[in-house]
Amino acid sequence: MKILYYVGSSEKDLKKLPEETVDAFVYGLSLAQEGGKSPKGKVLKGFGGADVIELIDRDAAGTYRAVYTVRMPKVVFVLHVFQKKSKHGIATPKQDMDLIKSRLQRAQEIYKESYK
Repeated sequence: MKILYYVGSSEKDLKKLPEETVDAFVYGLSLAQEGGKSPKGKVLKGFGGADVIELIDRDAAGTYRAVYTVRMPKVVFVLHVFQKKSKHGIATPKQDMDLIKSRLQRAQEIYKESYK
């Protein structure tokens, strides 16, 4: 089973979401730790492969996303957890994409320092 590692404020942000969404995301992340993929997961485009995944959950208050990577073989890094507030389509807002990219870089550094 892979280690689960939260980058930045992602764990704190997860705990702020509705309980049902937290349960769905925790389940999806546990599947990723075991090498599987949640039915709520899809590849997040813009990262050059299928190793950055976003979990999506919706309720009456909005849409929630948890983004993680399985790029490193021993660790699932949770990069960003947020409520999507953009009113323009389904695309992930640029500010969130930039944060995901910087945290992915940080995750790669952490992995290189600690897990190789």
